[in-house]
Amino acid sequence: MRINRIVLKLLNIKKKRYTLDKYQALAVEVGELLADKKGLDVVVLDLRGLSGLTDYFIIATGGNARHTSALASHVEDELEEKGIFVHHKEGHREGDWVLLDYVDFVVHVFNENKRAYYDLDSAWSSAPVIARF
Repeated sequence: MRINRIVLKLLNIKKKRYTLDKYQALAVEVGELLADKKGLDVVVLDLRGLSGLTDYFIIATGGNARHTSALASHVEDELEEKGIFVHHKEGHREGDWVLLDYVDFVVHVFNENKRAYYDLDSAWSSAPVIARF
C-alpha cells in the first residue's frame, strides 16, 4: 500500500483516490513514451466509470503527419517488446489522427488541426486527468 501512495504522489494525483492497476501504469508509461519523442500536450484520462469502451485515453499531438505516425509507431514498437499488441489501429497512412486500440486503453495521436477539431479533451472533460506531460 505504501508503494502505491508513493507512486500516486509521483503522478500528482491529489483529488481522488485511485488504485494503481497495471493498465493505469501502462497508460502513464505510454504518455511518457509519447513525451520522450517530443509529443505535445500529452494527457492521460481515466475513463473508468464514464465509458464502457475503454478505461484510459492517452491523447497527444504530433507536429506534422510524419511525426504523428512516428509517435504512434514508437508506442506500438515499445509495447510489442513487452508482449503487448495493438488490437486495432487506424490512420497510420494519413498521419493526421492515428488511433491505437489496446482494449483497456486507447492511444490517440493527432496533428494540431484534428486535435482542435475533434476536441476529445473537452468531450471527456469529466474524466480525471491521471498525468500530463
